[in-house]
Amino acid sequence: MTKSPKPHILVVEDEEDILELVSYNLKKEGYRVTRAMSGEKALQSVEDEPPQLILLDLMLPEIDGLEVCRRIKRNPETATIPIVMLTAKGEESDIVAGLEQGADDYITKPFSPRVLIARIHAVLRRNRRDMASEDAVLIFGDLSIHPGRHEVIYQDVLIDFTYSEFAILHLLARRPGWVFTRYRIVDAVRGEHYAVTERAVDVQIVGLRKKLGGAGKYIKTVRGVGYKFVDQDTAGV
Repeated sequence: MTKSPKPHILVVEDEEDILELVSYNLKKEGYRVTRAMSGEKALQSVEDEPPQLILLDLMLPEIDGLEVCRRIKRNPETATIPIVMLTAKGEESDIVAGLEQGADDYITKPFSPRVLIARIHAVLRRNRRDMASEDAVLIFGDLSIHPGRHEVIYQDVLIDFTYSEFAILHLLARRPGWVFTRYRIVDAVRGEHYAVTERAVDVQIVGLRKKLGGAGKYIKTVRGVGYKFVDQDTAGV
């Protein structure tokens, strides 16, 4: 029987002790690890052998992490690779900037190796889910979302949503646990040239929660960053 290849993770970190710690823990979990200590080497590594996930420090020599993220996410050949940022604790501006460049999640420093592994597991799991058809029905307990019919049903009751409300809910629910900034929500729902304020996104979220009733608990506010959809699988991650 042919064994499945080990998941390949690129770790980009210029602090050697952190790089060693992360690499050791990932290898112990069965991942195949490639390492890079600069933004330039990270981009070259992605070009040579695209990984299944990139763990990316923001403060890097030559090319910083935000620029590395931007280049990877703007390239159609690499845009679907999940990127998890490593950022100094409390730097909300860096977190928001990274998410707006296309990063899929973030981990703050200092971090626990166990939490790091759990978050990586979750991102890879969610990425596999996300590869499913956009028309796939999403079910979370008593809540079901039907993209093809543009319907949301909670406890057997059909809920009436506007186009934008449904689009935001579907966007969040397709990626449980992923954090979206208000800018990314607007960009995904209406396109980057649609004129809307961050306050308008907040109003839409308030409307969503009100209409969802008890299911409004699935939409969580990430203070200083944006919003995410949380199901039972991601609630503790």
